Amino acid sequence: MPESDAGGVRSVQRAVDLLALFDVEHPSRSVRELVDATGLPKTTVVRLVHTLEQCGLLWSRGDGHLVPGAGLLRWAELAGRTWRLPEEALRRLAELSEASGGETVSVYVRQQNSRVCVARHEGTRMLRHVVRVGAELPLWSGAASHVLLSRSDRADVAAVASRAPGDDWRERLWERARKADADGMAVSHGEREPGVSGVAAPVFAAASGRLTAAVALGGPTTRFTDEAVVGLTPALLDTARALTALDCIGGTA
Repeated sequence: MPESDAGGVRSVQRAVDLLALFDVEHPSRSVRELVDATGLPKTTVVRLVHTLEQCGLLWSRGDGHLVPGAGLLRWAELAGRTWRLPEEALRRLAELSEASGGETVSVYVRQQNSRVCVARHEGTRMLRHVVRVGAELPLWSGAASHVLLSRSDRADVAAVASRAPGDDWRERLWERARKADADGMAVSHGEREPGVSGVAAPVFAAASGRLTAAVALGGPTTRFTDEAVVGLTPALLDTARALTALDCIGGTA
């Protein structure tokens, strides 16, 4: 890659990383906070902020703080329309939650080395699994991740596993991805967070057969015994097949 191209890609990545620092917990940021969070020189951050302001992606509030720009509203509306599941799909998630005794149901898609929650039905149990729509979770852990990696080759799985902390996950993750492919589903206990378990199944594109998502039940490990998982599996697989037939992941237009 030519040096100028590499510099351009680096600038784009830095700008995206800057925007990613704004979230529910940090709806506004000062330039100092951005400098401290990124470790970039202040001159670089100021230049990126200026560019993002010109594009409408950041807005100076006038009190020394920046907030997401009004230009993002159009994209937010488009993303909401694109990723919101149709009523029939949402009904199937609700029915799965009810069939499971009130566990939370989530739908995840792969985004590079993360899995992103694009839809969910909140469980009714007092102690339940909570993941916000739009939340990014690591792809190296959890039943949904095993499913999303079930059609990946060894090099891809190894690259994802290299991001896991602590022990070497390469062989472990490869074995779990292979098992998810063979079984048509996956189960995990305490991989991402101790005491949290999940069971997931794949959702495919109806026409091409491409793996597009994973639908998962999540909750406390004490409720996901082997016997309980066996009981949950038929409803989970039925929901995955229904979502495949609806072919609605990523929009229908």
